[in-house]
Amino acid sequence: MKPMRMHHVGIVLPEKSYAQDLIDMFGLEVDYTGFVNAYSADLIFTKYGEKESPIEFIIPKEGVLTKFNNGKGGIAHVAFEVDDIESCSKELIEKGFEMLETEAVEGTSDIIVNFLRPKYSHGILVELVQTVGEIQRD
Repeated sequence: MKPMRMHHVGIVLPEKSYAQDLIDMFGLEVDYTGFVNAYSADLIFTKYGEKESPIEFIIPKEGVLTKFNNGKGGIAHVAFEVDDIESCSKELIEKGFEMLETEAVEGTSDIIVNFLRPKYSHGILVELVQTVGEIQRD
C-alpha cells in the first residue's frame, strides 16, 4: 500500500452550535457543509490551511453516532485520502483486516468512504476517503 495523505480529522458533536463555538474560538473558516445519508449526520468541513488538513464536524441526527462518547461527542476518526478505495479496502481485507462497510458508501457529494474497524488500528477508527467529484459548496 502506498503512503496516504491525511484528509481530515472527524469530530462528533451533539449540536451544531457546538461546532460554531469551536469555529469561533479557534478562528476557523467553514469550507462547505453536507449531509451523509448513510450515517444520518450533518457535516461541516473547515477550510484547508497552507499546511494542515481540515476538521470535519459531525452532528448526528439519529443512530449510533448520537451515542458516541455517551452522547458528548469527541474525536471520532482520522481520515486518509486514497486513489482507489475499493482496491485499498481489498488489500486490507487480504491482510486479514475487516472494513466497517461491505463496500464504500457516499460521504458528501464529492467523496466515498469506508472505515477500517478500530480493533485493527489500536482503537483508532481510520476512514479511507476517495474523491469522486467536485465539492458542492453553498
